[in-house]
Amino acid sequence: MKAVKAAAEAFMAKHGVPEIVIGNAGVSHGTLTEFEDDVDVFRQIMDINVNGVVNAFHPFIAPMKARRAGSLVGVASVAGFRGIPGAGAYSASKAGLLGLVRSFSAELAPGGVQVNAICPGWVETDMAWQGIDAIVEATGMTRDEAVAEAMKAVPLGRMGQPEEIAGTVAYLLSPDARGVTGQAIDQNGGAWTG
Repeated sequence: MKAVKAAAEAFMAKHGVPEIVIGNAGVSHGTLTEFEDDVDVFRQIMDINVNGVVNAFHPFIAPMKARRAGSLVGVASVAGFRGIPGAGAYSASKAGLLGLVRSFSAELAPGGVQVNAICPGWVETDMAWQGIDAIVEATGMTRDEAVAEAMKAVPLGRMGQPEEIAGTVAYLLSPDARGVTGQAIDQNGGAWTG
């Protein structure tokens, strides 16, 4: 927390208060049953995926409130809405992040600060390929078969691209999003439509 706060203060001293801060922390490994012998792994995932975002947001809240403008965006996941077999800690952490975003949005809206979450599904990143490779290892499928299997849960039938997520962030910075706060924006190819 101290290192993040120092970095935030150095940034603001040089560039001023940012318009947006993105909390994009995410690690996922191990099933819940694997944590019976090592609960520290579960705590580590929760610490990075939830506390990491809180630590990223915290130094900017007071300056944004003082300016009466700003946007905090947490990158959650479709896993925050539904349990993913083999990713219980990740699902729990992303559900926790959604609760955090909703609470922060209610608390900070009177100060002019918007708080939202983006909920991606499969996005073509190293983390997604690690997930595909875990399917390969668990099932003996080829990588292509594992991708095809994973995409069965995605109505659009494809992985998202990082620049598509960036486009949603750009929207949240635009005047068109002035009334958007406390929202979990689904961007997962239709894998969750709740």
